[in-house]
Amino acid sequence: MLLAACALLAAAASSARTLDEIIASKRIIFGVNPNLPPLGLYDAKNQIDGFDVAIARKIADALGVTLEIVPVGPSDRIPFLLADRVDVVTGGMTRTPDRLNAIDFTNPVNTEVMGILTTADKPYRELNQLDDPRVTLVEVRGTTPVRFIKTKLPKAQVLLLDNYPDAIRAIAQGRADALIDVLDFVLVYTKNYSTKWRVVDVPIEVGYDCLGIRKGNVALTQRMNKEIAVLHADGFIAASWLKWFGHPMLHDPTAVTPVAASQ
Repeated sequence: MLLAACALLAAAASSARTLDEIIASKRIIFGVNPNLPPLGLYDAKNQIDGFDVAIARKIADALGVTLEIVPVGPSDRIPFLLADRVDVVTGGMTRTPDRLNAIDFTNPVNTEVMGILTTADKPYRELNQLDDPRVTLVEVRGTTPVRFIKTKLPKAQVLLLDNYPDAIRAIAQGRADALIDVLDFVLVYTKNYSTKWRVVDVPIEVGYDCLGIRKGNVALTQRMNKEIAVLHADGFIAASWLKWFGHPMLHDPTAVTPVAASQ
């Protein structure tokens, strides 16, 4: 349904602004999800800030243009791009085959690691060790890992809670052995406890988050790739991630073959 709606919007929309048009207008418009902290959030002044905004500001500065932020959500971020309401879209834009049918992606800015969080005293070193009735996994109701566990780890016990702070607390209190989820977004809660935490070395899945660009807008995609490469090389992306997430990125986003902009 989403891709069908995107196709209709794309057909009705005018052509996306080119790189030259963006520079001539002296502004670039980024779509940012303000409800996905710390990628995007509202600050004390009700302004959108976060990791995605930090990256967008540096790119705008490199282009010599003003940054304009438009709030987007998970369901409208691609339609906003196809309707030319934004030039670039962020907000956990994991590059997937379905999305590649609708839009183009830059090279990765950051990664999302679905993995296993446990404590230093637990013996788990790989996923299949959790498929044991003696293991209790704590998960947040309604999240993707709950379905994953039912399929891949049917023998494990599952403790379902309402939010991530409670899930982390359950491990710290010894009521659960481990958590499976996108760890980048949950490690912040471990700082509330003196527990010796451990992330299992082998990730279950790595998602590569990129900037979304209107399909065929090749010059803009290539320029975004150039600026992303600079921000990786000079350490800005790594430093910004550490600032906003409180820990280093769990997987190197440059350790993936770049995808060329569609011609």
